[in-house]
Amino acid sequence: MSPSDLLPQPVSPAFKLTHSLYHLLKETAKMVALTGEELLAYVEYTTDKFKKLLTAHPEILTLPCGIRETQSVAQLLQHIVAVELRYPERLLELPQTDYSAIPYDSVDAIYATHNRAMDLIKPLFEKDDDWWEEVLEFKTRSIGTLRMSRRTALVQSLTHSIRHYAQLATLVRQHGITADLPLDYFFMGLLPSVT
Repeated sequence: MSPSDLLPQPVSPAFKLTHSLYHLLKETAKMVALTGEELLAYVEYTTDKFKKLLTAHPEILTLPCGIRETQSVAQLLQHIVAVELRYPERLLELPQTDYSAIPYDSVDAIYATHNRAMDLIKPLFEKDDDWWEEVLEFKTRSIGTLRMSRRTALVQSLTHSIRHYAQLATLVRQHGITADLPLDYFFMGLLPSVT
């Protein structure tokens, strides 16, 4: 299966039904599992844990890594922050930063790009629902042209980071580096125990 096989084919009746159900449920929905702000807070929590680990162990940047066609952990981190930056640039219809211009030679350089991305994302939460449901079309580096709502693009940007950080946590442990990485979401909302 090639990446292009994953792209949606012409709109199917199932998609039309799902899309219609979404809009119907949107009118009557009572519970939202996570707001955009809560998802962003989880990304920031996870990112902060890794930045602290990498600052304490900068040698991790040089570890070999084959995730997402990278050669080193530094390149994987470049990929993570590139997606974090390029998707909000797409959301705002700004010129996309060239992938090769995104530095990955130090922990500070990597996380400066992350901070730039978060500075673009944070004001977006003031936008109304209609703006979030507008469809964007853009070309990706790996699977061609995609069409998706702004909401989908934001969720992709944020969950993408979390997914790769989970892979990175495993890689770090496999190389014998002990890390305090409580990454599960429930750590965001733990309550004091009742005695």
